[in-house]
Amino acid sequence: MTSTDNGVEAGRTVRVGDRDIFFTESGSGPVVVLLHGGGPGASGLSNYSRNIEALAVRFRVIVPDMPGYGRSTKRIDQSDPFGDLAAAIGGLLDALEIESAHLVGNSYGGAAALRLAMDRPEKVGKLILMGPGGIGTTRALPTKGLQSLLSYYGGSGPSRVELADFIREYLVFDASAVTEEMIDTRYQASLDPEVMANPPLRRPSGPSAPKTLWRMDLTRDPRLAKVTHPTLVLWGADDKVNRPAGARMLAERMPNCDIYLPAQTGHWVQWERSELFNSLAAAFLEPTS
Repeated sequence: MTSTDNGVEAGRTVRVGDRDIFFTESGSGPVVVLLHGGGPGASGLSNYSRNIEALAVRFRVIVPDMPGYGRSTKRIDQSDPFGDLAAAIGGLLDALEIESAHLVGNSYGGAAALRLAMDRPEKVGKLILMGPGGIGTTRALPTKGLQSLLSYYGGSGPSRVELADFIREYLVFDASAVTEEMIDTRYQASLDPEVMANPPLRRPSGPSAPKTLWRMDLTRDPRLAKVTHPTLVLWGADDKVNRPAGARMLAERMPNCDIYLPAQTGHWVQWERSELFNSLAAAFLEPTS
C-alpha cells in the first residue's frame, strides 16, 4: 500500500471467503479496527475521518469497508446480518494474520463488533461501542431515526433531500456542522447500482423476518453475559437512531462494561465529539502494565 497525504494508507483489498474486503491502515502498535455504521453511503474512511490520524499515533489502525459498503463486496446474509458481518471481520483478521484486535464500532459496526466478541471471543481485545445497533430492538417500536434509515431505499428510491434530512435530523445534535460536500459524497455513494439492487441494511421481511429480528436483538442473546472483554460504551445522550437507554442495558448484562453518555451529542459520537472521543478511546485502549 502507498501512503496518502494524511498518513493513511491508500488501501487494498483482501479475499475473505467469497467476498472482497477493502481496508486502509495507518500507524503501528496494538491493532485497533474501526467498524463504521450502516447509513446510506457509509464507508470506513468517511465515518472515522476525524479519528484515524489521532489514534494512529499510538495504534495500528485498520479501517475496513464492511460487506455491502464502500469498495467491499456488496452482499451480506440478510437472514443473520450481524453474524455475517462479524464473520467477515473475523475473517479479515485471519487473512491479515492478526491474532486479536481491539474493536471500535459505531451503530451497525458496534453490533458487528459485539457479535464477533460472542462468536469468536479470542479475536477481540477491548471493545468501544458507540450507539450500537441490536440493543433492545424487539422490545419497542423503532425510533424515527431508525425508520428513516431502513426506508431510504424504499418508496420512490433514494434522494439527496432525504439523505440530507436523515443526517442532519437524526445523526447529529448540531446540524450546522454537516457540510454540503459531506451530503454530496454520501449521496453519490448511496447510488451504487449494486447497493440499490440489494441494500445491506433494510427492514427484515418475509417468512424469516421473526427469526432475523430475534438474531438482531443482541440483548436477547444469553452469551452477552459472558462477554468479559473490557468494554467502553459511548452513547450520545441525544441519539435519535438507537435509544441511549441501550447503554444501561449493556452495563446491566456485561460484567466489565463502562458507559459514558456525552450531552448534546447524537448518533455520531466519534465525529460530532471527536476530541472527546479520541481522548477517551486512546486512554481506554492503551495497554495496561
